[in-house]
Amino acid sequence: MKNHEPTPLSVVLIAFDRISPFHLAVPCVVFGEAHPGCPKLKFKVCAAEPGTLRTSTGFSITIDYGLAALRRADIVIVPSWRDPAEKPPAQLLKALNAAHSGGAKIVGLCLGAYVLAEAGLLDGLSATTHWAYATDFSKRYPQINLDANVLYVEENGIVTSAGTAAGIDCCLYLLRQQYGSEVANSVARRLVVPPYRQGGQAQYIEQPIPESQAHSRISDLFDWVRENLHAPHTVDSVAEHVNMSRRTFTRQFKLLAGTNFLSWLQVQRLTYVQRLLESTDASIEAVAEKAGYGSPESLRLHFRRQFGLSPTEWRRQFRGE
Repeated sequence: MKNHEPTPLSVVLIAFDRISPFHLAVPCVVFGEAHPGCPKLKFKVCAAEPGTLRTSTGFSITIDYGLAALRRADIVIVPSWRDPAEKPPAQLLKALNAAHSGGAKIVGLCLGAYVLAEAGLLDGLSATTHWAYATDFSKRYPQINLDANVLYVEENGIVTSAGTAAGIDCCLYLLRQQYGSEVANSVARRLVVPPYRQGGQAQYIEQPIPESQAHSRISDLFDWVRENLHAPHTVDSVAEHVNMSRRTFTRQFKLLAGTNFLSWLQVQRLTYVQRLLESTDASIEAVAEKAGYGSPESLRLHFRRQFGLSPTEWRRQFRGE
């Protein structure tokens, strides 16, 4: 079990005139509300011009804090932007750069990536934004490596996400980084959203998912595999489990999950590994066996490739040892 009290995270959200209530609400519900098992966070909403701001849906909100709130933030979130063609205020761009220089993680959800791009924070880095604006973004900022096919991406302390609901995935990712998978999963359950969608997962599924018997069988398969991660799963074995041909299974799974089975399985196993490392004292050998890795070496390889740390380093960092 964890042997220290986690430091309260200081999160600052930037509002602006004509903001979308949904984009404003996503970070508020993840970071600003009390959740069982999650430490109370230091959360503030600020604006370049505090006071009364209009929303995009006809009502107004009052903001008490100015950009000075960014100076002591651990995470600064730009939840979107009202118009990609409009340059953000110079004082906001300056404050974002100062916060990043001071060690804060800077996050641009959806069209918030435009604000980070205008601040120069994304130059030479990988980023994403809403898929519908990908062509425009790439033309305006050729110095940024845009990947419009992912949910979120982080590089050099700068995080960007795709549109709308992907902001929830990104915020849960940030919460998981600080407090671990158990806390993030608990918050996800209360929000009734998937506990973990990998950043590299596709932004959207191009074809509608048919309501069918195949759909139902694959939905049931998700739970069955999660309950049997220790078993050696292959595409052929799970296709047989749901009584489908390999070709049909592959097509139906991609429609439903937005990714292929082996990539999805890797995410489930690594998420389970995180939970075991954070909440138990099980050896790496035991963790590898429980999660379905053939050896500790295989676990270490995949874990480091995904998170940039060894399993032991992850456990030590999470526990503050």
